[in-house]
Parts: sequence; structure tokens; C-alpha cells
Amino acid sequence: MFDSLKQAVGEGAFEEVPSRDGMPTIYVAPEHLPATALALRDVLGFALLADVTAVDYHPREPRFEVIYLLASLGIPGFGETPRRLRMKVRVSGEPSHVPTVSDVWPAANWAEREVYDLFGVHFDNHPDLRRVLMPEDWEGFPLRKDYPVQIRQKVKTYEALQVSAEQFVANIEANRDRARKD
Repeated sequence: MFDSLKQAVGEGAFEEVPSRDGMPTIYVAPEHLPATALALRDVLGFALLADVTAVDYHPREPRFEVIYLLASLGIPGFGETPRRLRMKVRVSGEPSHVPTVSDVWPAANWAEREVYDLFGVHFDNHPDLRRVLMPEDWEGFPLRKDYPVQIRQKVKTYEALQVSAEQFVANIEANRDRARKD
């Protein structure tokens, strides 16, 4: 598998590393990520991007590893045999930038936004890189190891409640009553 990848992207674009869990793993330099992703999809049949996540190794440098979990489905036209691959990209702490792969695998769009929102890793040329889990005005990135544990932010209410407090309590009680009957 890796010989075909070396032919497609060239020598030195990635590094094969041993894995304890049996899943083949490669490290890819950020500048080789788009070409490697295209080769994995088009040459080796890794048509499914299952997940994108990150790990913070603070205070080590490079600080982050962005991890892509890929699968070749074993369906004609999508790779002949089912296979899995873990692709990792080492990313420095500040500034933390890596190219997007959302143009190769559209499923990366949302997952890259989650990594940006929680770790602060910027995905260059992403079509819609903005917060997805935290409020837009949230300060910091909660999954970084140096993120403060105690947060002292006032609760912000952006919209008025659609029901009164009395209606809300009545709805809760009605749901409890229904649950008891079932």
C-alpha cells in the first residue's frame, strides 16, 4: 500500500510508523497534506474520512497532532479490499495552521470546524471556518492543555424565552406525568 503512495506523492512526503493497535499509521508534513490526501482517495481508494480530531501535547513542540481516520470500503470503485489508515499531521503551537482536506473529503468540513473550535488549529482555505460548539464570543479553546480550568464568564442570553417560567414548569411536570404512565 505504501509503495503505491510513494509513487503518487514522492519520496519523503510521509513517514510510516509502527502502531500498537494494528492500524497502519503515517505522519504527513503539512505542506504535503493536500497531495497525500488526493493520492489516498484517488489512487488507494480511501473514499471515507471517518473522523478528524487532534491531540495537544503541550508543552512539547510541535504541540498538536491532527489525526485523520480513513477507510477504504472494499466496494468496487472504492478500493478492492477493506482497509483502515490513520494519518497524522504534526502542527506547531503558534501559529497552528494546517491545510484543509474538506475539498478532498467533504466530511472533513464539520470535523475541522470542531478541531478549530476546541483546539484552535486553523485549517487554511476551509470554506466556513468558524465556531460550531462554543458561542462565537467564547475566548480560548477548551481542549488545550493550558486552558484555565476555572472559567468565570457570565451566562449570556441572546433570545428571550419562548414560554413563560410558569409554562416551562407546567411542561416539565406534564412530561414527567407522561413518563410515569408509560
